[in-house]
Amino acid sequence: MQFADILLAIEDEAIPIAAQTWDNSGIQVASGRTDVSTLAVCLDPTRSAVSRALELGADAILSHHPLLLHPRLPDRMDDFREVLALLLSRDVPLYAAHTSLDANPQGPAGWLAEDLRMSDVTVLEAAPCVDDMALPPYGLGIVGNLPAPLEYRDLVEMLSKYCDRSLMTRCGPPPGTIDRLAYCTGSGSSLLEAAADADAHIFVTGDVKYHAAMEAPIPVLDVGHHGLEEEMMRRMSLLLQKKLPGVRVVFLPSASPFTPAANDCPIQEAS
Repeated sequence: MQFADILLAIEDEAIPIAAQTWDNSGIQVASGRTDVSTLAVCLDPTRSAVSRALELGADAILSHHPLLLHPRLPDRMDDFREVLALLLSRDVPLYAAHTSLDANPQGPAGWLAEDLRMSDVTVLEAAPCVDDMALPPYGLGIVGNLPAPLEYRDLVEMLSKYCDRSLMTRCGPPPGTIDRLAYCTGSGSSLLEAAADADAHIFVTGDVKYHAAMEAPIPVLDVGHHGLEEEMMRRMSLLLQKKLPGVRVVFLPSASPFTPAANDCPIQEAS
């Protein structure tokens, strides 16, 4: 299949004009390749992920996170230079669907709302492109109503299928039953006030900083940056399998870079 047709399928879910102005979504490494038979999908374009993709015969790679948020010269011997060398030596293009994918609540970013069967779903922060009335409501963060009240512990249990429970932390008092929920995959603490203004009973996200936690207007469940986005990209790969019947789409699973310190230093029993 033509690489240009694969880009059309990706950008149908990750519309470029919905990306944040500070973001670096889009082509990360260009290629002269036109035909693609295998597309690898991953969360992060790390050296290990790119090496694995090439081992599997990938002709193109789609990642969620950009290779670099602020591009620079390959002026040091680091993973960035190694990834560039791998891609350029094999003439394999790399495309990142970052906030362009996050901003589409009807796409893979909306998987949690879909699994929870949320209704009246809307975004917390509209993307600039919503000024175009021909477009649906794109933006960051999702909020909606649950079909039935959900206990906080049941929410934690459900999210534990995708996120490391030992790394989850709660900010603020534990909520009672939850009727309305807001979430943002990855790092979304900047949307805390918007979640509160949307009358959410809890906000689920990752990377909540200390002072944001101290001042949180509603309970927050920090599940880490990795889990929700990893599942989003897995579902993106499944969606692309359907949209690109002539292409082999492979998902490259990854692990969170965080490990509970208790795993390394178990408490010694007193003798």
